[in-house]
Amino acid sequence: MSDQSALLASIIPLDQVPAEMIEQVLDRAFGPGREERTAYKVREGMDWLPGLSFAALDEDDMLVGTIQAFPVALTDDDGRAHPLIMIGPVAVVPERQDEGFGRAMMAAQKAAIDPRSPIPQVLIGDEPYYGMFGFVAAPTQKWRLPGPWDPARLLVRTDNPAILPESGMLGPWRG
Repeated sequence: MSDQSALLASIIPLDQVPAEMIEQVLDRAFGPGREERTAYKVREGMDWLPGLSFAALDEDDMLVGTIQAFPVALTDDDGRAHPLIMIGPVAVVPERQDEGFGRAMMAAQKAAIDPRSPIPQVLIGDEPYYGMFGFVAAPTQKWRLPGPWDPARLLVRTDNPAILPESGMLGPWRG
């Protein structure tokens, strides 16, 4: 497959999609038990950010993908919370994967972040794929999460990695 399908896609704000349709896409993309994953624990109790969450509609206006962003924080070893945006889940229905919908939603999400006040973004995913969007694993190697995770899959994107604490616990941002 090529990215031709994604070129014909519409990227719309996720809040224009009924909640049950979002859940159906997530169920199809990730299967049963998805709510037990560590990423769900990191953002537990938080609502997704409407200005940074999108849906992909195909050429027939069918919902084929969603991307969400959540407020989270890395609480350093001194107890200070450092706000981050957790990207994900990034979901595309199985029969439409590898057609560019995920890349289109990632691009829309990145474009929506205000460059005047960039908050670092974090996600759990494959660095070979998300690396094309600037995500890397190196700064997160001493971070902790509230459940099992592969340190090679905890990725962060920031213009200035020096602002990130070397270690801490990732969890919901309570403000």
